[in-house]
Order: sequence, then structure tokens, then C-alpha cells
Amino acid sequence: MAKLIYATNTSLDGYIEDEDGSFDWSEPVEEEHAFINDLLRSVATHLYGRRLYEVMSVWESPDADWPAYMQEFATIWQAADKVVYSRTLESATTTRTRIERSFDSEVVRRLKAASAADLLIGGAELAGHAIREGLVDEYQIFMSPAILGGGKHWLPASVKLNLELLDERRFSNGVVYLRYGART
Repeated sequence: MAKLIYATNTSLDGYIEDEDGSFDWSEPVEEEHAFINDLLRSVATHLYGRRLYEVMSVWESPDADWPAYMQEFATIWQAADKVVYSRTLESATTTRTRIERSFDSEVVRRLKAASAADLLIGGAELAGHAIREGLVDEYQIFMSPAILGGGKHWLPASVKLNLELLDERRFSNGVVYLRYGART
């Protein structure tokens, strides 16, 4: 059975974007990006909310001037299937992408059971649904050395979980990677 992994960038105070919706404070450096590339090689399917999908769709047509590690990320991203949960998006703008109108935890359970490779979920609201349903197996957090004081929090309110630290790593820009497994 595949794992469902929630991976995100957060500020030290737990926000994925500031009060203006910006996340420019969390741009990865080369070593961090290469590390993310390695993590994503085991992922076959990405589950996105509409807004994150629109941000990520830039990887469908990478700029020729981008450095090799970003070109590599684009290749990895393009090879994965994408499921976008949106009530408003008319059609997908990227290949290997399908749109679902609503999140169905049973469909995700079946997808996990049938997949030979891991699934990645992104977007705080969508991940919140999966967390509340007990579907998330791992949490991969890239914590940036920034305090935002407000914005969109990476975790849903009123959820209590016991987690086990599985891995950690520090990058030259002060970002700390933390990988936790859900305890059953």
C-alpha cells in the first residue's frame, strides 16, 4: 500500500503563506531543491487543491534558462499523475491531470491501496480534509527561518495527532526539513 504524504513549506510560526497570500519567503536554494527532487522520485500521484495546482502548473513548461536542478524538478513533476480538487476549474492545463469536483476519502483510500508508489497531497485545505479522515501517513515539513505573524496555517484546527520523527535535515539557508510518521 502506498503512503499519502503531506509535504509543505512553513514559516517558523506555522504559516504556508503570509496575510497577503505570498510565499516568497520560502524559495528553496539549490541543495534544498535537489533534496526535494530526490523525495519526489517515489511519488506517482499528486493531489492538489485548485490554487496550489495553478501555482505548480508552471512546471509543465519550464523556462529554458532555469538551472538544471529546476529542469529536473519539472521532469519529475510532469511524469506524475495529478488530481485536482476544484468546483470551479473548467479543465486542466497540464498533462496527466484530472479534475475531481469534491474530496472523497474512500476514493483516496482506494487510490492508496491500488498504487505501487506514494501519493503527495498539497494545499492546506485539501490536506486538512485528508488529515481529519486519518489518511495522511507522513508529514514532510520544510520549516523556513521566518515568522509571519499571520496568514494561512498549514494544519487544520482542532486536530490532535501523535507523530514519530523519522528524519531531519538542515540546509544552508536555515530551512529545517522534518519528516514525521503518523502513529497508529
